[in-house]
Amino acid sequence: MTKHRTSYGAPRRAPYAFLLPAGVLFALFFALPIGYAIYLSLRKIEVKGLGLGSGARSEVWAGFSNYTAALSDPVLLDGALRVLIYGLIVVPVMLGLALVFALMLDSDRVRGRAFTRLAIFLPYAIPGVIAALLWGFLYLPSVSPLHYLLDSFGLPQPDLLSGGALYVALANIAVWGGTGFNMIVIYTALRAIPAEVYEAARLDGCSQWQIAWRIKIPMVAPSLVLTFFFSVIATLQVYNEPTTLRPLTNSLSTNWSPLMKVYQDAFVGGDIHSASATAVIIAAVTFALSFGFLRVANARSRREENR
Repeated sequence: MTKHRTSYGAPRRAPYAFLLPAGVLFALFFALPIGYAIYLSLRKIEVKGLGLGSGARSEVWAGFSNYTAALSDPVLLDGALRVLIYGLIVVPVMLGLALVFALMLDSDRVRGRAFTRLAIFLPYAIPGVIAALLWGFLYLPSVSPLHYLLDSFGLPQPDLLSGGALYVALANIAVWGGTGFNMIVIYTALRAIPAEVYEAARLDGCSQWQIAWRIKIPMVAPSLVLTFFFSVIATLQVYNEPTTLRPLTNSLSTNWSPLMKVYQDAFVGGDIHSASATAVIIAAVTFALSFGFLRVANARSRREENR
């Protein structure tokens, strides 16, 4: 009688075989570029003599001098301050609108829910550069139909491309494009709440406002944390909006945001080592803020579960 041996090695290796393509792509296009950027940030170009000849310029070890120069650069610090002001406008407004829209769509009294949901989400599908161009022409007084209507009625025409209004103009583009995505995340969490919870609240005499404030919002708190996390990361990486609007106004410098400064240092100034150090600093700040916020959110969730 022939005995068949069962091989357990192949099933155990199967998950790793499925993960291998993703792991290779992660290493090649994420881990390797980060490692190379860190390597470049620790180097610098040393010029000998007049800088002429084949051996006059050489790459040498710089240690943390690039990081010291970047952290003491007033241009980078001013850009970080501008991004902070920009984020204080974008994140609360965008998440507030996303929550309101999600609560409205979750109401039983809303008609045309599918069309409304698509209409709110559709701006997210438009690339950021295209959205910035569209809004840029609406801001430009010489071609904007909004300025034409205001002028026809004798109303003042606001200049959204200079001064403090520039922050509002830039934030409006981000809010218009990102609200739909955050709304879908929150709305999906709302639809996952069991109907029995609402029925019990109605039997207890709760109004729609009380249900929304005391049941819906607390139960979608993890989704709010997630959308806040994504919004903060996107704010720290703002680049498309100011870069696209810069040809339309003199109020936007080439170093308006930290990422714009990285581009200028690397591809305009030719200092790839200093640009790498700045990029690593931005990545480290993003990671620290994200990790710290997640730790605080997880600690709060554990405290609520232990009550």
